[in-house]
Amino acid sequence: MWKAVNTVGEGAAGYLKEMGRIFLLLLDTARWSLYPPFRFDLLFQQMERVGVRSVLVVVLTGAFTGMVLALQTFYATRKFGAETMVGVTVALGMARELGPVLTSIMVTGRAGSAMAAEIGTMRVTEQIDALFAMAVNPIKYLIVPRVLASILVVPILTIIADFVGIVGGYFVGVIILRINAGAYVANMEKYVELTDINNGLIKAAVFGLILSIIGCYKGFTTTGGAEGVGKATTQSVVLAAVTILMADYLLTAALF
Repeated sequence: MWKAVNTVGEGAAGYLKEMGRIFLLLLDTARWSLYPPFRFDLLFQQMERVGVRSVLVVVLTGAFTGMVLALQTFYATRKFGAETMVGVTVALGMARELGPVLTSIMVTGRAGSAMAAEIGTMRVTEQIDALFAMAVNPIKYLIVPRVLASILVVPILTIIADFVGIVGGYFVGVIILRINAGAYVANMEKYVELTDINNGLIKAAVFGLILSIIGCYKGFTTTGGAEGVGKATTQSVVLAAVTILMADYLLTAALF
């Protein structure tokens, strides 16, 4: 019993220490983002890597999530004769919760892991030391563009996921399950407010910050050669996913 308690305690203490070091890196990143020269070419390059290359996986995730949500909600609301509320449930679920969270998790697996692997490889092959030798600050050159790009593109990807999810829910609810189309859309327009969408996008921006700073931190602190790069990549995905879910609860409690 005590052994299990100690294990949990040590795990929690290790997590808090690591989050403290990540927070210090975030402060350095924020500071260096204010100093010129401003490399917009690097920013646009990272926006293409994080955003454009993630569109397909976000579209597929959003579409099938909306379709499943409509299907499950239909079976539940049918017991009370409230099938026309399926559209509201899908729209609110996508805008408030599933859109930002699932988009961030997908981007973490695709782009956050790539950040850790790329920077980690540069660390173990001493390319980052070479940047120091050439008087190039690696935080400004490597981390600032990735973090800013993620903060900007994850909300855009979330808008795409929300839209596709709502369309997928409409397809299942109206076309397949024969819910009245007029009532379906009217209830959605009546109960979904602009603040629901805006607060979901705020959450997406915060999640973009989390997944990018953790990916960069894990890559920047990589040791142990090729094996270390693999461990850093895996740890970045796990740590970012857990932190996003924890932050999601706190943001939901604060915003809604």
